[in-house]
Amino acid sequence: MANGGTAGKGKASKEAKAAAKAARKQASKERRSQLWQAFQMQRKEDKLLLPLMIGSVVGMAVLFFLIGLIFGIEWLLLPFGLLIGVLIAFVIFGRRVQKSVYGKAEGQAGAAAWALDNLQGGWRVKTAVAGTTQLDAVHRVIGRPGVILVAEGAPQRVKALLAQEKKKTARLVGDTPIYDVVVGNDEGQVPLSQLQKYLTKLPKNIDSKRMETIESRLSALGARGGPALPKGPMPGGAKMKGVQRTIKRR
Repeated sequence: MANGGTAGKGKASKEAKAAAKAARKQASKERRSQLWQAFQMQRKEDKLLLPLMIGSVVGMAVLFFLIGLIFGIEWLLLPFGLLIGVLIAFVIFGRRVQKSVYGKAEGQAGAAAWALDNLQGGWRVKTAVAGTTQLDAVHRVIGRPGVILVAEGAPQRVKALLAQEKKKTARLVGDTPIYDVVVGNDEGQVPLSQLQKYLTKLPKNIDSKRMETIESRLSALGARGGPALPKGPMPGGAKMKGVQRTIKRR
């Protein structure tokens, strides 16, 4: 009986490992497929992408080959040059895709919320804690710098929203620093493509324990926030008007 139980456990363990391996293979296949689709889309829109990627591979290969010639090890250094060139090509691809995505999202309602939702690290993001029926919004981010209020929309409207939200927040967070940011391309604003970088460069003023305390204090305040924005940047025109009508009905 004991041997049978052990054999059964061993079989189940092997099946679990096989299933996990199959899942990893499938996930890897899906990532490669997504990467290839992103490359094809970017290549059609960005005529400089291929020349830059190919140029980086060829350039690094030639550079390392020439360095190798000096020391008589050109064929030894050539593979390293090719490898570094490929890595640089991937970096170029990633940055140009990111630039393209932010360029398309620029100026659309919900773009700042989308950028904040994609923050890497221990940030606590609450989107649309205040807003208007014109889809202006203030989003709240809690991080090591303190509390950051990020506004998007018409500047003349979001300034009042920001001031109101900052006043309510200050009552609950004590001496914790509160930063306010307006997303846009005018003077004193932060461009959408630079928003994540701007937040990560703010000074670290509080620890993770303090972050949790602030988050719990502000949770009730956030529940009384503005209308929910759609996930991701929204298109303009008729579709936008339809969203505005929906929010007004709410």
